[in-house]
Amino acid sequence: MNFNLNEEQQMLADTVQRMVRDQYSFEKREGYYRSSDGFSPEFWQQLSELGITSVPVGVDYEGFGGSGVENMLVMTELGRGLCLEPFLHSQIYAAGLVEQLGSSEQRRSLLPKVAAGEWRLAVADEEPGSHYDPESIACTAIPCDRGWRLEGCKRVVIGGDSAKFILVSAKIQDTDGVSVFLIDPEADGVTLQSYPCIDGPRACDLALNGVYVECDDLLGAPGKAAPPLIYQRGRAGASQCAEALGSMEEAFRLTLDYLKTRQQFGAPIGRFQSLQHRMADMRGELELARSMVILAACVADDPVSDERSRQLSAAKFVVARASQFIAEQAIQLHGGIGMTWEYSLAHHAKRLVMLAHQFGDDDFHLAQYSALLDLPRQVA
Repeated sequence: MNFNLNEEQQMLADTVQRMVRDQYSFEKREGYYRSSDGFSPEFWQQLSELGITSVPVGVDYEGFGGSGVENMLVMTELGRGLCLEPFLHSQIYAAGLVEQLGSSEQRRSLLPKVAAGEWRLAVADEEPGSHYDPESIACTAIPCDRGWRLEGCKRVVIGGDSAKFILVSAKIQDTDGVSVFLIDPEADGVTLQSYPCIDGPRACDLALNGVYVECDDLLGAPGKAAPPLIYQRGRAGASQCAEALGSMEEAFRLTLDYLKTRQQFGAPIGRFQSLQHRMADMRGELELARSMVILAACVADDPVSDERSRQLSAAKFVVARASQFIAEQAIQLHGGIGMTWEYSLAHHAKRLVMLAHQFGDDDFHLAQYSALLDLPRQVA
C-alpha cells in the first residue's frame, strides 16, 4: 500500500504547517485564550482566505471535497499548534451533518458560507448522563403550529458561543427516534453559558426554554437522525485522532529537546539509559498511534459497515491510550517544569487527556469494538 501523499496533499500539509508555525506561537495562543472570542478571528480569516475552511465541504457547495486524509493533514497541524479555533466541530462534524441530513435548499444556503469561513456551526448532542450515546437524550421537541418548541439542556457545546447556527438533537414528543434541528443562538428562549475549557477551546452549556423552530429548521426526516449522527461522529473522531497525533508529536519533541539540554552530573540527562528506554517506549506508542490515525483517515468516509465501525473504534482506543501514556511520560521526564502554566507541554498534556474523552473514551470504544467483533464459535 502506498502511504505517500500526492502533490496536492503535500501542499495542503505544508501550508497549514507553515501558517501554524508563523502565526500561532504559544505566547499568541495564550493571548487568544484570554480574549473575549477565545480564539483568533484573524487566524480563522487566514484559514478561509487560503481555502483551508473549505477542505471538508463538498465540491457541490464551493468546498474542496476533501476526504478523511485531507482532514487528517489539517487537524494534525492544528493539533501541533494547540489551535483554539473550532475547525473540527464546525467544518467537519456540523458541516458533515448538514451535508448528510439537510435538504438541497438547506445545503445550498448553509454550506457555501461555511466553506468560505463566513459562518461557523456547532453541534449540541451531549447531555448530562448521555455518555456518548446520541439516542440517550432528554431534550424534547413539542409540536406546535408550523413547527416545534424545544425544551431541554445541552452540555459542552464546543464553539457554540461563536456559531451562526447550532444543530440540536432532540426527540419529538411522544415519538421514538432522534431528530436534529437548526437553531439561532440568539433566538428567544435560548440561554448560553459560555466558558473556556481547561484544555483551551471555548464551549457553552445550552438551555432551551420553549425555543420555537419552524418546519424548515428540521434537518432530515423526523426521528431518523441517529444513524447520521453516529456516522458523522465517526468522521469527527477520526479527525480528532489526527489532532491528538499532532499534539503527541509536539509533546515528544519538547521532551526530547529537554533531555538533550538538561544537565545533571555534568552531562545531559538524555544520556541516562533508563530515560532513553522511556523515550523509546514513547516513540513506540507514537508510531502505533500514527498508524491507527492513518487507518482511521482512510476508512472515515467509507459507507456504513461493521468493519468501518470496528476500525474507527480501534483507532480511537489506541490513540486515547497513547495520548495518556505520552502525556504522563512527558510530564514525568520533565519534572516540575512540565506542570507550569507558562510552558506549552502542560497544555499539550491537558489537551491530550481531554481529547481522549471526546466522541467516546477508551472504555467506550473498547466495548464498541468487542460488540462488533465477530468471534468464531468454539465447538465443544
